[in-house]
Order: sequence, then structure tokens, then C-alpha cells
Amino acid sequence: MSTMVMTAITEAIEELAPLVGRKAGCEAVGAPRATHYRSRKASVEEPPAALSPWGCEVTPAITRVQQQPRALSEDERAAVLVVLHSERFTDTAPASVYATLLDDGVYLASISTMYRLLRDRGETGDRRRHATHPAKVKPELVADRPNQVWSWDITKLHGPAKWTHFYLYVILDIFSRYPVGWMVASRESAVLAERLISEAVRQQNIDRNQLTLHADRGSSMASKPVAFLLADLGVTKSHSRPRVSNDNPYSEAQFKTLKYRPDFPKTFGCIEDSRVFCNGFFRWYAHEHRHSGLGLHTPADVHYLRAGAVRETRGHVLNAAYGAHPERFVRNPPQPPGLPTAAWINRPENTEPPTQK
Repeated sequence: MSTMVMTAITEAIEELAPLVGRKAGCEAVGAPRATHYRSRKASVEEPPAALSPWGCEVTPAITRVQQQPRALSEDERAAVLVVLHSERFTDTAPASVYATLLDDGVYLASISTMYRLLRDRGETGDRRRHATHPAKVKPELVADRPNQVWSWDITKLHGPAKWTHFYLYVILDIFSRYPVGWMVASRESAVLAERLISEAVRQQNIDRNQLTLHADRGSSMASKPVAFLLADLGVTKSHSRPRVSNDNPYSEAQFKTLKYRPDFPKTFGCIEDSRVFCNGFFRWYAHEHRHSGLGLHTPADVHYLRAGAVRETRGHVLNAAYGAHPERFVRNPPQPPGLPTAAWINRPENTEPPTQK
């Protein structure tokens, strides 16, 4: 509706108002009362309508600024700011300033008004010096041979009763996926973790400054006993970022393989049952499971450097199959899957993905 039409309707309603009232006048001309009242109360005269490039009438928006009758005047605002900026109150909260002035028999403004005046000037920020912590660095680890980077974690196994659990500790070599150490315990303990790590290091004949041990930030993983042990053994420790499970992918994937086995029970009757099950699982996982990330080799063959001979034997079998029926291999002679060359935790974007040889 154009401005001229609205103005004419408003004038007509105002002429009828002394006779029949504004409500009846709005009904007579078919105009909403709210629209009439907004037009009637406009305090700023509308500018003349302009034409858009398409020839349509365009009515500019009207901005009406109404001064609150209860608002402080400019002089009163300035007086409040002078008091707030004074040496007496420069380090005092507005509520304390308000109370102190009342005790002195002076009232300038309410507490909210003081805050509003300071907020308009950007003077309500927190002035305390808060402790700042640098962002946790994303771990970037690579292993191109066994016993270079290990990953370890703890998972819960449900016990016979509600809220009872057994704790499975697993140390995994990320290059070969070989479980170099595991243990089932009745509790999560830094002392038990320390014992497991030291035994795995001894069995694998790890030299000083050879190994990096990666874990998340659980209580046992970040404990002082474990940190002191790693320092004594010459093992570099590495931790995931807080609340980032993707920083420990190999341990998480191994736990998923464990719990998605068809024979994995929902609960274990006792801790001995869980140990018997895990003993069979890790024997299968290390010596029978053909891992897709290892060129379909077992973790034990890759860890103990037997995968090359196994791949060569597979190649002889495929060559014999190709010689017997070459027509069955349309494109190229068959080749066994390649051997792993590198395993990354958070591979940088500017590096090539690991390939198989």
C-alpha cells in the first residue's frame, strides 16, 4: 500500500473518530487498527517516495528514535561517568560504587544504568589475567619398521554382574599390528601398566632411543610412574590430544576387531574366563588373521620379517595359475598384495600416503 493511500485512509479514520470512534472508523474503511495507530503515531515525516529502476514506487524505511522520559540527560550521564572514572572508584564494581554513594547520601543512577554506560564505552570486560594454555599439538608419528612406534590403550570387558568390569591392557606395534603385550586385570592401575610396558620392552629387546610409545590421556597413560619408567628405558612418550579418539586409531581398531568377533561374549563369568578368551583371540589375531592393511599378511609375519618370503611364495602360486589359464586374467598377470612401507598416526597433508611394495 502506497504512502499516499495510507495517509488518506488515516485522515478519513480521524474524521470519523469523533462521530463513531476509531474502532468503528477502521472497520468502515477496512483498515487494521494496528496499521492505523502506527501511521498516526509516526513522529517523523516520511520522505517522498522514489522510483526503483523498474518503475515501481519505493518507500524508504523510516527510523524513529524516541527518547525515554526516564532516561538520564547527557549532563547526567557525563556526571556518572566522571564518578566511575574517578580515582576513588576506578577499580570498583558498579554495585559497590552504587552502595558507597548511597552511604554518602548521593544517588546518581541505578546499578544497571552504570553498567549500561560503561558497556557503551567498552569498559565492562574482565580485567583479570587468566591462565592461558597453548593448544595441544597434533601428534604426527610414522613407523617404517617394527618396534619403532607402539600404541597402547585399556578397554573394559563386562563382568558377571552389573557395574563390574575387567580391564584389558594391550600394547600394539602400529607398523605390524602385532600385539607385543597384553594383560587382563581387575582394575586400571598405573603400576600394572608400568609392569606390562617394562616386560614388553624386555621381550622385544628394545634399545634406548629406539621406540616411541603413544597413548591417550587416561589416568594410567598420563601417570607419573609410567612417565618415569619410559624415561628410565629411553622410550619417547606421545599422547593424543584431549577428547580426540582419532589420535589413537590402531588401538581403537584392534579393540573393535576384538569386540566384533562372533564368539565375543556379552559378559564374562570371571576374570579367568576373560583371560582364556583373550589368549585365544590374540593367538588368532597375531598368527592367523590376514590383515587388509598388511597386504593380507599376519601381524606376526610382518613383525618378524617373514612377510617377504610369504609374498614370494604367493607369487609362485599365482604365476603357476597364470601359466595354466592365462585367458582368465584379462589385463595383467596376477600379483600378490604388496608389503606395507609405512604406518602413520596423523599423516601430514603434504606427504604421500603409505604405499605397499
